Amino acid sequence: MEQETKFIRILGRVATVLAVLMYVSYIPQIMNNLQGNYGNPVQPLVAAVNCTFWCVYAYFKKNRDWPVFWANFPGIFFGLIAFITALH
Repeated sequence: MEQETKFIRILGRVATVLAVLMYVSYIPQIMNNLQGNYGNPVQPLVAAVNCTFWCVYAYFKKNRDWPVFWANFPGIFFGLIAFITALH
């Protein structure tokens, strides 16, 4: 049982890091938007809304789910910034 718990803990951390990297990958799109090469604003907006729902879920759960919360938290900000900068 301890082995499974350790595996799940490591899996949660790796998944959190990968999710954060996924949202940090919006930085090139944000830079392009600021230079006038506008991307589609829909996907980052939907990602930001989705991440908001996941953060609320993870935080208000009886036993808070911190890996889910921290995996989605950056997506709120990066998604909104990518959305706002894509508007023209």
